Amino acid sequence: MMPTHRGSLRLFRFAGIDVFLHWSWFLVAVYSLSTRVNYYHSPLWNVLEYLGLFVIVLLHEFGHALACRQTGGEANLIVLWPLGGVAYVNPPQRPGATLWSIVAGPLVNVVLLPVFFAAAWLAESSGLTARVPDTAEFFGTLFRINLVLLVFNLLPCYPLDGGQILRSLLWFPLGQARSLLVASAIGLAGGVALLGLAWAFGVLSVWIAILMAFLMMNSWQGFQYARAMMRIGNNN
Repeated sequence: MMPTHRGSLRLFRFAGIDVFLHWSWFLVAVYSLSTRVNYYHSPLWNVLEYLGLFVIVLLHEFGHALACRQTGGEANLIVLWPLGGVAYVNPPQRPGATLWSIVAGPLVNVVLLPVFFAAAWLAESSGLTARVPDTAEFFGTLFRINLVLLVFNLLPCYPLDGGQILRSLLWFPLGQARSLLVASAIGLAGGVALLGLAWAFGVLSVWIAILMAFLMMNSWQGFQYARAMMRIGNNN
């Protein structure tokens, strides 16, 4: 169950890729901003922080889309929503092409890490924070947000990028259908494990439960699709 552009606002078109923002993003933005209203000296930083998250996710998805184009595949749509973003990519049905299309997204986050770190360090060392309070904290927060997104997204739980990378690597020895079957099964088990860990450590929330439910539903769909491919003998 991936979000579609139905019920979404078209923001712009870049490099032939349409970018849409789902309406629910605004509801979550208002809620998120209200919970961090006292984090900075000025609420403007809260708005900029959420927009920073938006830009991080958008750049990540463009990484997927442009890499897919590079392999000769199709990528014409990106949809952003509260749980992240989805680049609708259709790379050539080869494990190498699929792998590069997936890996390119997290690589964007890797590139952003030193950018945010340097910005926070420069803001602090140059004395900018003394003149404009919270500047260093703002860039430091974006660094941490980007790092958390990178680490979480690389978990080997399908359909996260880590799970799709695992599937692409398994494609070489197992074939298309069996690799999806294994990756989806690991994704289901991983979702259950993450829910259990969140409950055990007392950090289980409605948002975490919704996210895990989303991951497990998509893993189940992948599992069913893989079984269907195997039944018709499609395991190239």
